[in-house]
Amino acid sequence: MDAKLLEILVCPVCKSPLVYKKPEQELVCKPCRLAYAIKDDIPVMLEDEARKIKALEEI
Repeated sequence: MDAKLLEILVCPVCKSPLVYKKPEQELVCKPCRLAYAIKDDIPVMLEDEARKIKALEEI
């Protein structure tokens, strides 16, 4: 994942910064508890495609 791209990407829902989870290949929005998948080095920044993070799951 390109570092410059990570600097400018924000959550499309709430505009908060995202946390890059390299092992999971996801960008995580802590306030929304959504994880956006990264496929072939391209983040899929669609709310409908995001994985909802369960309450017991660590962010």
